[in-house]
Amino acid sequence: MANKKNKIPEFKSLKEEAEFWDTHDTTDFDFKPIKVKVAKNLKHIFSVRFEGKTLSDLDAEASKKGLGTGALIRMWIKERLEEEKAKQAPV
Repeated sequence: MANKKNKIPEFKSLKEEAEFWDTHDTTDFDFKPIKVKVAKNLKHIFSVRFEGKTLSDLDAEASKKGLGTGALIRMWIKERLEEEKAKQAPV
């Protein structure tokens, strides 16, 4: 007879989820595979200097989002470029 696994609950915060997994075993839950997009062929490196406060703010924001600082910076640049393109698009 197959064991019926539990459904993972919805969480209101990362803290709530962390506390849940501290007291539960992942083998008791049914996980479904997901597709993950991995950035490939990042061919160019661009060096940017930041003052200490700006860098620590970037690090903190990236951490809140569960990202590396470089990933957050790339994401924000791409978002801003899309915004600029949208502004320039003919109406």
